[in-house]
Amino acid sequence: MKFALVIFETDASRRRIQADRDAYRKAYEGWIAQVATTGKLVGGEAFDTEHTAAVTVRKAPDGTSTTTIAPAHDTEETLGGWFVVDVADRDEAVELAKALPTPETIEIRPILESA
Repeated sequence: MKFALVIFETDASRRRIQADRDAYRKAYEGWIAQVATTGKLVGGEAFDTEHTAAVTVRKAPDGTSTTTIAPAHDTEETLGGWFVVDVADRDEAVELAKALPTPETIEIRPILESA
């Protein structure tokens, strides 16, 4: 089963990461290497959360749209990136997320696969 591990940063996690970026990067890359070595990492990307503002396009029922320079959801958490993993079940995806040694919040979503 494939799951997306969606990474959210908070002000607190960003401060912890910025306090020692080298240690953070080493821990993060070690986790990625470990998951990749097991063949469970399908892909993923990090978003630039420090230098580029998000752009949101909202579609109305009448077909019109509005564009704002802001995240779609205005909360303290910022979408930081994602991984896709191929694991036996949700419990295994949860364990992989728990093993990420960095301070972000991780949302686990099943990926809809066509039959």
